[in-house]
Amino acid sequence: MNAPQSESLKGHFLMAMPGLLDPNFFQTVTCITEHTAEGALGLVINRVHQSLTADVIFKELKITAPKHADSIPVYIGGPVHIGEVFVLHSAPFRWEGCLQVTRSLGMSNTIDILEAIAMGVGPESYLLMLGCAGWGEGQLEDEIKQNAWLSTPVIDEIIFQTPTEQRWEAAMQRLGVDPGLLSDTAGHA
Repeated sequence: MNAPQSESLKGHFLMAMPGLLDPNFFQTVTCITEHTAEGALGLVINRVHQSLTADVIFKELKITAPKHADSIPVYIGGPVHIGEVFVLHSAPFRWEGCLQVTRSLGMSNTIDILEAIAMGVGPESYLLMLGCAGWGEGQLEDEIKQNAWLSTPVIDEIIFQTPTEQRWEAAMQRLGVDPGLLSDTAGHA
């Protein structure tokens, strides 16, 4: 059963508020790829794995890696399913098991998209990730009520064109929020 359309955050960014001190999410931007009454799934778009590149993933999966694979970053998509590869990508969306997130954004985690990327025939824009973020029934809604997150519709340019270290601030600014003026404590009027 899907959450009512007005309440679903599928296709939205979640920007961690300064008071969210969990090291998995401190100053992160998470792209919500699915959100139903049963829970939510997302991918953190601004945490690069410091010791891995795509070359390692291709070798592990026995896929012939492109020459530039050692320069393709691998992102830490979140603390759940940390051994699974997820690809957040632009069109096309013909990959096996592709979940279309917005009209211009999809998420896949099947071998066919990785093989296509390795052969140079994959989507034009993509992020490779290990792991994802997940919330159980009502958990994300509770965290939002506790002032842990701000949300705004996904902006593809922030995912694919903004430097990784600037994505949190860029997403906040697109929402009209100056991150420097945010308090790290929740309060109620």
